[in-house]
Amino acid sequence: MIRSGLIATASALALAACTSAPDTVGTNGAASAPMTETMSSYALAMTTVEGLEEAGNTQTAIDRLTQLSGDPDLTREQLAETLLRRGELRVGQSGYDVMGAIEDFEEIVNTLDDTTVHAEAVLALETARGKADSLMTVLNQPETTRQQKFDILMQLGRHEDAIDLMIASDLTPDNETLIAMYQIGYLCEGDELTGRTYDAVEPDGTDHALRFCDFGK
Repeated sequence: MIRSGLIATASALALAACTSAPDTVGTNGAASAPMTETMSSYALAMTTVEGLEEAGNTQTAIDRLTQLSGDPDLTREQLAETLLRRGELRVGQSGYDVMGAIEDFEEIVNTLDDTTVHAEAVLALETARGKADSLMTVLNQPETTRQQKFDILMQLGRHEDAIDLMIASDLTPDNETLIAMYQIGYLCEGDELTGRTYDAVEPDGTDHALRFCDFGK
C-alpha cells in the first residue's frame, strides 16, 4: 500500500504526460506542428521514479515501477528497462526485497533476451543471487541475534516472517526500516489504531507515530 498523496501526484504526472502540446497557428492561418513534443508517459513515469528515490521514497518508487510494468502499451525494451530499474531498487540498501529483485532479473534474462539491457540483467542476477546466498548463510547461523535475523528477513523481502519475529521479540527497527514499513503499508498513522507506537522521521523531516495497520498486530 502506498501513501495516497504520492499516488495522486504520480497519477497526475502520468495524466499530464498523455496530453499533447497545443497546435500553433502559422502565418497562413493553418495549424502547424507543436514546437516541442510532450514527454511520453513512460519517460515521465521513469523521471517520477528517480525523483521519488532521490527524496528517500524508495518503496513508493518501486510501487510506481510495478504500476508501470503492468502497462500493456510498453514495448519489450521499455518493460525490460522497467524491470531492471525495479530490480536495482529492490536489491539496494533501501529496497528490502532481494528475492523480488531476483525475480525481476530472471524475467529479463528468461523472457526478454532480445533487449539491450539483457546483458546487464545477467550480471545483476548473479550479484543478487550472491547477496541472497550470503544473507541466508548469516540467517541460519546459531549466533545470529534476533535483531540481525529481523534485518536479514526484511532485506530478503520475507516481510511477514520479519514482522512475526519483530512482534514476538518486541524488536525496534531502525528509522529507515520503519519508514520503509510505512511506505509499504505495514505501519500506519491514526489515533484509532492500537498496539505499540513506533516513532519515525521521514527524509523531509516529517514526524510519524506509527502502529501496525491491521489491528491484530
